[in-house]
Parts: sequence; structure tokens; C-alpha cells
Amino acid sequence: MKIITPPFLILGIFVLGGMIYKLTTPMGCGPILPNDNIFVLTGDARRVPYAMNQTKMYPSAKIYIIGVGGHNIPRNNRHITMETKSKSTYQNALAIKKIIHQKKLNRAVIVTTEEHMKRAIHLIHHETPATELVTCSAPLIGMPASRRLERWTVEYLKYIVTLFGIKEG
Repeated sequence: MKIITPPFLILGIFVLGGMIYKLTTPMGCGPILPNDNIFVLTGDARRVPYAMNQTKMYPSAKIYIIGVGGHNIPRNNRHITMETKSKSTYQNALAIKKIIHQKKLNRAVIVTTEEHMKRAIHLIHHETPATELVTCSAPLIGMPASRRLERWTVEYLKYIVTLFGIKEG
């Protein structure tokens, strides 16, 4: 009988953890209410169009585009507010916290891509623990499987680091 060596044990734990991470990540879009406040994290070109498509039925919903990727988004809708200073997921969480406190919100819909959602929600919830967060995950469609696996792995690693208290980087 062979004994499992520590490197294989660590690898096995890492792979199992990655599988659990993927399986427990919120997929799809939770219920959006007519007057919701929707926060879209920039960083991937799928997020803003996905959010706009999800909110077509709710013309009075307020949409906040959060992050540096929001510069090229048309501002023809009076319900869209832009925040273009935050450069990381943690800075996004701080920007959302500021808006939630200024507007005295008790509920927020968070839109980001599926592989990014778990870490984003963790950071936002840490900054706004009394706020109900509804997840709305944009799928990684039209992307090769190898690229999706790479993105999931990177986000899983970032999530592990975040759990240890490292919020930036």
C-alpha cells in the first residue's frame, strides 16, 4: 500500500476545492424588482450588455456602472450612474458601499461574470453586511473551454487569497 505524498495531497485538496468553488458559485440572475439598484462591475465586456438585457423589463431600475471599464458606455439613460475610479474588485466594493450608504439602500443587485461573482460578493458583503445582495451572473459564453478554465482558476486563487484577508492585488 502506497502512502499519498504531500504534494499529491495538496494538489487533490486544491482540485477538490476548485470543484466546490465552481459548484457553489451563484449562476444565473436572481429576482430583479422594478425599483432595484443594479451594480454592474466592469472588467469584462459581457457584464454591461448582460445587465442591460436583464433590466429591459424594469425601466425604473437604477443602474450603477462601477469601475474603470465604464468610460465607453453611452450615458443616454437617466437611470445610469457611472463610477470610473475603482480599479479592483475591492475598490468596486468600497465604491458600492459609498453609494449604498449615501442612498440608504437595503438591497443591491450585483452583476459580474460567473467566475468572478463569489469573490465580488464576498468583498461587497464584507463592506455592506446589512445589505441584501442579489447575484446576477453573466455567463462566459463564446469563450474557448481552455480560457474559461483559466479564468475560473485565477478567480479561485484570488478567492482563496481574499479569504486570508488580502483584499487588493
